Amino acid sequence: QVQLVESGGGSVQAGGSLRLSCAASGYTDSSNCMGWFRQAPGKEREGVAAIDRGGGSTHYADSVKGRFTISRDNAKNTVYLQMNSLKPEDTAMYYCARGRCLIGGFWYQRPLSPERYNYWGQGTQVTVSS
Repeated sequence: QVQLVESGGGSVQAGGSLRLSCAASGYTDSSNCMGWFRQAPGKEREGVAAIDRGGGSTHYADSVKGRFTISRDNAKNTVYLQMNSLKPEDTAMYYCARGRCLIGGFWYQRPLSPERYNYWGQGTQVTVSS
């Protein structure tokens, strides 16, 4: 079983930065993608960013492109989400997930669809004040 534990959330002012971490442990499987998702009160869970196994290919939601950066350190079994220029609308519970979002080096049609991820962390809260 794969276990994912997020950390790094907190409260910051608009324009500030945070770096989220996701530590993974457990057996290896056919999963080839790690993703970050977020869910705000009254809204559906939405994909934020995804990264392939080797860390050479990434995918971002339009709302965070240019501000957020996903990366991974396989030696530490950790995935990161660097969040810069934070906005109040970024306020949400952020979840780390593991799944399958690429095949043969090509992204699936909806790589940030929650249905493609079968392991989830418990989440870390990010609050951005204006």
